[in-house]
Amino acid sequence: MNKKLYRVEENKVIAGVCGGIAEYFNIDVSIVRLATVVVGLCAFVGVVAYIAAAFIVPTKSSIDNQ
Repeated sequence: MNKKLYRVEENKVIAGVCGGIAEYFNIDVSIVRLATVVVGLCAFVGVVAYIAAAFIVPTKSSIDNQ
């Protein structure tokens, strides 16, 4: 099976990046969100990476339409 990374539209808080990562790795979204907050607070690069992913990673619906 070919797994793809995407942002989710449902159950999103800001841009759906954490939800997409959680689905990709098949883990709880709360763990991904907590890790994102910790990395964002410890190193500003985490905030920059999240913003970049929000613009670069496609949404689930755009992948399903292909």
